[in-house]
Amino acid sequence: MPSLIFRKGLNMKEAVAAELAASYDSAVVDDIRASGFVRSTGRLTLHLAREFGFCYGVDRAVDYAYQTRKRFPERRVVLTGEIIHNPHVNDRLRAQGIQFLTDPGVDRSSLGPDDVVILPAFGVSIGELASLDKIGCTLVDTTCGSVLNVWKNVRRYAEDGFTSIIHGKVQHEETRATASQATQFPNGHFLVVLDEAEANAVCDYIRHGGDRAAFLARFGQAASEGFDPDRHLERVGCANQTTMLMSESLAVGELFRAAIRDRYGDAELAARFRAFDTICSATQERQDAVLAMLKEERLDLMVVIGGYNSSNTCNLARICAEKVPTFHIADPGCLVSETSIRHRPIGSPSTAKTNEAVTEGWLPRSGPVVIGLTAGASTPNNLVGQTIRRLEALAG
Repeated sequence: MPSLIFRKGLNMKEAVAAELAASYDSAVVDDIRASGFVRSTGRLTLHLAREFGFCYGVDRAVDYAYQTRKRFPERRVVLTGEIIHNPHVNDRLRAQGIQFLTDPGVDRSSLGPDDVVILPAFGVSIGELASLDKIGCTLVDTTCGSVLNVWKNVRRYAEDGFTSIIHGKVQHEETRATASQATQFPNGHFLVVLDEAEANAVCDYIRHGGDRAAFLARFGQAASEGFDPDRHLERVGCANQTTMLMSESLAVGELFRAAIRDRYGDAELAARFRAFDTICSATQERQDAVLAMLKEERLDLMVVIGGYNSSNTCNLARICAEKVPTFHIADPGCLVSETSIRHRPIGSPSTAKTNEAVTEGWLPRSGPVVIGLTAGASTPNNLVGQTIRRLEALAG
């Protein structure tokens, strides 16, 4: 029997509203917004980015998860993986009794028709969705609308015989789900490129050809089954993981446009190259907001709050680090003392605690100090508010 799928909530929004507000809202954040996103306390002046924290898609996903638990109190509720990349939020869901199929000891093979399965904001692959549907689980789909928009374009590419070039992280849940959309069609193929360096390598092959075996050795794990660079790079369409750095996604697209033009000429460009704007508006707004802050304010340092495996948070930190000393922290507890801070070094692999560093002397000990603050799209306001309070206490 096909699964029952909820895609527009479970009619329990009002029932969970108070619990969500108590768990994730912050009076401190409300106050600083009302004060023009600036707050001065003693020697500390704090500037909060005008766009930060929970985006609509994340807020909706968390809301649906709480609605699911309320709607099905007697049934087992499981998530296919982290609903968003924020340990604080995921741990609160575990405390609600929601299991994660990616957690040790949770047996995926035990899923049955009586289970309720939540699909995260990143979405799931075509294969995983088919597997869950076959089991007959009740499904609650929280896939973000921005992700669905990318999927639509990737399917269109594949249907028309274009290979999807996806700017993203090949192991990221969203990128795996997006790539799977291309494989629904007989001639659908994809290739994932992480950055401009990888894009340039592929573009060199488009222009000049090369060693096919060496290409597949480098990109085989990031390409669709049966991918042949000599055939499947003749017509390409660009897409991206929605949380990547906007400027880099645009640059990757231009690299492929130029390579196709160089190989086939202007007359063939329209028939061999496609690109649609698939950058998430919330991701772009948060990146634009920190760029504006860095341009307008003289900051001593920047603090970026969010999960270490959150792509959009890591990219916010990358932007800031180009202009000012920047510390990417997972939560307020990383502000250990006025002399010591735990943080993820900019540019290190985006995994959890394994890449955390400790820096001493991070906060100026005397005189006025101006700190910029932002948070990734999966960071709730309560963590932002607690960070503000902690910074005020440490600055004396």
